[in-house]
Amino acid sequence: MPDLHNKITLITGAGSGLGRAIAERFAIAGAFVYCTDVNPEAAESTQQEILTHGGRAAAFRLDVTSEDECESIARTIHDAHGHLDVLVNNAGIGHVGTMLTTTGEDLDRVLAVNVRGVFNVTKVFLQEMIARGRGSIIHMSSTTGVFGVRDRLAYSMSKHAIVGLTKSMALDHAKTGVRINCICPGRVETPFMAARIKAYPDPASAYQEMCDSQAIGRMGRPEEIAHVALFLASDEASFMTGSAVTADGGWTAGR
Repeated sequence: MPDLHNKITLITGAGSGLGRAIAERFAIAGAFVYCTDVNPEAAESTQQEILTHGGRAAAFRLDVTSEDECESIARTIHDAHGHLDVLVNNAGIGHVGTMLTTTGEDLDRVLAVNVRGVFNVTKVFLQEMIARGRGSIIHMSSTTGVFGVRDRLAYSMSKHAIVGLTKSMALDHAKTGVRINCICPGRVETPFMAARIKAYPDPASAYQEMCDSQAIGRMGRPEEIAHVALFLASDEASFMTGSAVTADGGWTAGR
């Protein structure tokens, strides 16, 4: 297993789904994990799970759209540890709609979390990583950041933006020792996905369709994406920056 022994890490949106799986995997690999979420109870639940299994973690509420809250968590980590080794920008929200059914307010809300939120959190940690000459930043994009998906205009826009942000940052800071990559998961069985499926008129049919969209015939598991994040966070991925790593069960293979 890639080693994160004594690495100081922060995961946004760590209260459930991919964020929780990544936080737990990082703790198993030896990291100290800052579990942050806009829902503090969810962040604390992830922290408690880590502590129960002998890991090290702290939990904080973090609204990534708030510059003040981002600066506050950065000060907290600096005061406690002096630096951050790994940042995972996982927090995000979804939206269903086309150009005709998406309002300006819908678009602003999605971009505020999925794009500006990533910008806000990264901004408060990047300079210190550059000063130390090391660090790994992992953004969470999506297969919808690689190709278009019907009825997901705002969400797809936001995830395409994350791929562009990753590549631009990687080029700007390639020689600093800070690596910037993103993960583009396919459909993964998370609470977020379960809620989406439940909203369909025929949830069983919708579930099967989502499984069939991946070439291997099933949706992913959160821990499978967590393993990708673990590798990108570790020194084993030292030659990787600017990569948009697709983990989608073959969904994009034929596109």
